Amino acid sequence: MARVIAISNQKGGVGKTTTAVNLSSCLAKSGEKVLLVDLDPQANAGSGLGVYPDQFEQSIYHVLVSEYPIVNIILNTKIPGLDFAPAKQDLAGAELELVTMFGRETRLKEALEPILASYDFIIIDTPPTLGLMTVNALTAADSVLIPLQSEYYAMEGLSQLVTTTGLIKKRLNPGLEREGILLTMFDKRNNLSGQVEAQIREHFPNDVFKTVIPRNVRLSEAPSHGMPAIMYDKGSSGSQAYWEFSQELLARYRPVSAAKISTKKAYPVKTH
Repeated sequence: MARVIAISNQKGGVGKTTTAVNLSSCLAKSGEKVLLVDLDPQANAGSGLGVYPDQFEQSIYHVLVSEYPIVNIILNTKIPGLDFAPAKQDLAGAELELVTMFGRETRLKEALEPILASYDFIIIDTPPTLGLMTVNALTAADSVLIPLQSEYYAMEGLSQLVTTTGLIKKRLNPGLEREGILLTMFDKRNNLSGQVEAQIREHFPNDVFKTVIPRNVRLSEAPSHGMPAIMYDKGSSGSQAYWEFSQELLARYRPVSAAKISTKKAYPVKTH
């Protein structure tokens, strides 16, 4: 079955979508079969892959609210091996609509079950809140990956996220693990970045990835060109960092995913 990883942090601007797009792309470039699910009402992951709202009708909103089969919304991307379940801004209304619905916390988990055997990794991009969308992502996930901006304000929100994931694990998803903490927007010229890294590694000695994502203009530019950094400028420091991160993460699961390649059943998907 696919490894389902939710990328979550209730603080905005820490690199969730950048991480979701670039990690997914690097894993696919490594030969893995990957699905990126956009669960953020801002719907920015699509632009990072060159997929725009006028290119599709049904989205993850219809999957969650109307129980529309997720296989019917999945799109191919420019990167072989990477599929995309898109969102539109109407997803913002799903929070209110789901409140009165039965099984509202498990809608995404149930939607993903029929396609788990088709992928090696399913990456979920979540909104910068701890609302019902994020709860759905954490309930569906095997693990949570936490991007953490290398500054003190980002550190303050980490304890709240750890508490929330603990509650999800206790009440909704006993198997939920912490995939790890990824330090982002690291500026090696700034002493503060180094101090934050030292503190995080001290408090979470077994959870912080070795790879650190630097501040990099090319990472910021890539979405405006409709492509992940590895396609926009594979030689940039940001692109190289996400590649190294993908290999660090992949090293944990490659024996499992490689063994499935010959037996995986691929679902037909639409090309945008």
